[in-house]
Amino acid sequence: MTIANNIAPLTARLLEIQRMSTEDGPGIRTTVFFKGCGLKCRWCHNPESIAPHPQVQWIESRCIACGTCVSQCPEGALELTAQGIVIDRQVCRNCSVCAEACPTAALERLGKKWRLEDLLAEVLKDRAYFDVSGGGITLSGGEPGLQARFAAAFLDRLRAQGVHTALDTCGLYDTKVLEQLLPATHLLLYDLKIADPERHRECTGHTNAKILENAMHAARYLRSQAKASRMWVRTPIIPGDTDTPENIAAIGRFIATRLEGMVSRWELCAFNNLCADKYRRLDLPWPYAGCPLPSANRMEALAETARASGVDAEIVQWSGATHLEGA
Repeated sequence: MTIANNIAPLTARLLEIQRMSTEDGPGIRTTVFFKGCGLKCRWCHNPESIAPHPQVQWIESRCIACGTCVSQCPEGALELTAQGIVIDRQVCRNCSVCAEACPTAALERLGKKWRLEDLLAEVLKDRAYFDVSGGGITLSGGEPGLQARFAAAFLDRLRAQGVHTALDTCGLYDTKVLEQLLPATHLLLYDLKIADPERHRECTGHTNAKILENAMHAARYLRSQAKASRMWVRTPIIPGDTDTPENIAAIGRFIATRLEGMVSRWELCAFNNLCADKYRRLDLPWPYAGCPLPSANRMEALAETARASGVDAEIVQWSGATHLEGA
């Protein structure tokens, strides 16, 4: 048997390839969303990315109520009602037969296997945008670290092509995984959500112990390599969960004392409710229904708390839509 016969093509399950992004690193970027995440943040804006397996969602605006999906489902998990298609999630095996049969793509499969070579060819179609804008490719999710062998190979191939790479990660995995991903990563986008470990567990399903350990490991690695690579820390501002001055100040102290000056940007990301439909399509509860967007004054006050926490004040900024005071 030849060596080539022993090497199976590298594949990963991806959720989406999003082009023309300006929020996941510098310049115009193409963001590759991996499927599967170790955290279950109750505010997650991509709930369809949490489960590692494929899922099916129903998109009401595309449905013509023809009933084709109901007749084709091998498990009998679908019902056509006056309100539209109802999926029995206890019975559905996410086989996607219904999605393949649907003539209007009202039923959609979430999660597709990609070969490394095919993904590389696909994202490099956008290279002209990267070259002009100083952009590149961002790996996001879900969590790319859960498919580390593929993610590391993809990053390595992109860097060899001279493409700027960014890794957006929650940091919940073995440190050896991080060591696979860092060498070909130009920019590390690292989520720090909640400082208190038990509160972190309550809101995400896990304590933050491994996440903080990996953040410190990443900072040491970047410093030891004397690379131009840096970290951007991102903190979601979630009503009642992460938006207290105490939480922001504690995260700031961690950045200032434990991340060795390697953070060049700390972004406070304003809560938004644009993901509510995603939860409805997956028959999942959305605990923030009715929560308003934060005000600009509120975001600026939290940014001031961050600037006073011991970090370099210049690295702190906030982003996202806000509501008008008094509206």
